[in-house]
Amino acid sequence: MDADRRREIIATQKPDIQWANEPRMGSYYGPEEFEAVRAEMERCNRPDVGFDAHNEVSHEFEDKFAEWCGARYALTVNGAGSGLDMAVMALDLQPGDEVIVPAINFKAAALAVLGQGGKVVWCEVDERTFQADPADVEARITDRTRAIFPVHMNGMAAPIDAYVEIAENHPHPRFGPPKVIGDAARSCGARLKDRRVGSWEWICVFSFHTMKNMTTLGEGGMVVTQEAGDAERMRKIRGFGGDVWGTNYKMTNVQAAVGLVQLGRIDTMLDQRRAVAAERNGLLAGIDPIELPYVPEDCWHSYYLYTCLVPEEWAGEKRDRLLQIMREEFDVPCVVANPPCYHSNQFLFNNTDHSDLPRSELLGQRLFCVPIHPQISSSDNEYICAALWEAVERVKTG
Repeated sequence: MDADRRREIIATQKPDIQWANEPRMGSYYGPEEFEAVRAEMERCNRPDVGFDAHNEVSHEFEDKFAEWCGARYALTVNGAGSGLDMAVMALDLQPGDEVIVPAINFKAAALAVLGQGGKVVWCEVDERTFQADPADVEARITDRTRAIFPVHMNGMAAPIDAYVEIAENHPHPRFGPPKVIGDAARSCGARLKDRRVGSWEWICVFSFHTMKNMTTLGEGGMVVTQEAGDAERMRKIRGFGGDVWGTNYKMTNVQAAVGLVQLGRIDTMLDQRRAVAAERNGLLAGIDPIELPYVPEDCWHSYYLYTCLVPEEWAGEKRDRLLQIMREEFDVPCVVANPPCYHSNQFLFNNTDHSDLPRSELLGQRLFCVPIHPQISSSDNEYICAALWEAVERVKTG
């Protein structure tokens, strides 16, 4: 994209929609979702029926989601945070038990570990994929490691098979190989070696928050597992327990009805995201010195976020200047997703050891994400890319 074309696009193709750094609605609804809400409300609006969170609609959503992602069992929950808590509860952590968590991350996974009395052991990520670096994970395993807790970062699958092998090679003296828990809040539908996330892990958690690849009326999530006993225990936790501690983590049946419709269109929405990303890769080809998203050959990226890197010499101040130009001059806000999460959460900062993470510290000052959504038009995509080209040129020239 040459300079004249960029300036023409910026002058004539300003988007009608202000694309947020992470669009507030990550998927989209059509008449089918509205009809699903109406039908379920009408069906349940009776004294002898009511809005039972575990009715046949919820069960159908669970069964179909488990089949779609390749898990044996699925449980609807009121949010991914609740699901992460449930996954860590299922570990039965003892005092001093450790869980390895990538530092480049959203805060939820680490908070779930601390909330159950575990010790967070931060690990570095691969600088190209933003996934927990298997070599660094292995270097941080001790005889107290109970779990490896990677995030499938920003739409791409983490190398779960590598973590499983590492866990098998380093069994806990009492509990055996550390469990591998997946946080797929941002990566619903991503694949590793033609298997969707959720099919590899002991437990995997998905988010249906309003910003995610598929959504259920603002909040919601799903927990999947391959183990019948763990599924049953988490069902008890979700519904006030019984012979185990429990509380209320249930998703409403109206949300489940919407989730069924969204599940029916998720593959289409992911294909649309990938088409936007592919078009963008072409529009930004040669945008020196920015690194565009890297995708390993064995991964199928869902592009929840479109994550780029500035060069090391631009880390911090120049990266922030680039984002300022994008926001203030071109109305294209970008997001830094994510710097080391102990920098954005005081509780994590105060209660974890983050003294040995040089790669994460530098990477947090280099990465940024350009807005992406399945419904971004080619015209809007061109504008966003032209704006990024212009902003980069301005930073390069001082």
